[in-house]
Amino acid sequence: MSFKNYVYIFTDGQVYLRWYLNSMIITGLVIVLSLFFSSLVGYAMAIYNFAGRYVLFVLVLFSLMIPFEILMLPLYRLMVSLQLINTYFGIMLPMIVSPVAVFFFRQFALGLPKELLDSARIDGCTEYGIFFRIMAPLMLPAYAAMAILTGLFSWNNFLWPLIVIRSNDLFTLPVGLATLLTPYGNNYDLLISGSVLSIIPIIILFFIFQRYFVSGLAAGSIKG
Repeated sequence: MSFKNYVYIFTDGQVYLRWYLNSMIITGLVIVLSLFFSSLVGYAMAIYNFAGRYVLFVLVLFSLMIPFEILMLPLYRLMVSLQLINTYFGIMLPMIVSPVAVFFFRQFALGLPKELLDSARIDGCTEYGIFFRIMAPLMLPAYAAMAILTGLFSWNNFLWPLIVIRSNDLFTLPVGLATLLTPYGNNYDLLISGSVLSIIPIIILFFIFQRYFVSGLAAGSIKG
């Protein structure tokens, strides 16, 4: 491996840059959508008393025990029926609401001060206003921790994009790098160089959110 491989990636390796961009777009959207929907579900399960609340929580716990390999076939058939094969959304849809994230946000929301809820309701604030203006800022450590974990999982996800994507231009970075290994020859120089560059976004993501990462994990794990 030499420096010329990195030069090739940024000059003649347009396909690699396309893979890189695909992974960044998908990972960014997955982080935003997953944090938004998972935090709403986890918050509702922790704060509100409604029929079937604990049954829903048990289902979330049960889903954590199901290996993804068991879900691949029904998920693939669902993507085919929705005509989402070979699309960005076909990759993102199964990861938008993660049981791990829902469980984590629920555990964190259990420790939020309920007095703030009562005070906000007395002042006439709506339930959505309470969440977005009061509770969501208090959940920043949980958002930071799950942003790192969700981003890491989405960035390194290999199996599901391999199943869903057909076009070389839509390959994510892990899938694209895997195509460099073939029965007819292995391009280890570009594979190693591309793998080194692939860790940069995750490092940046960690440094952005590392201030809240440890406190968010600790708080979300002990509440209950």
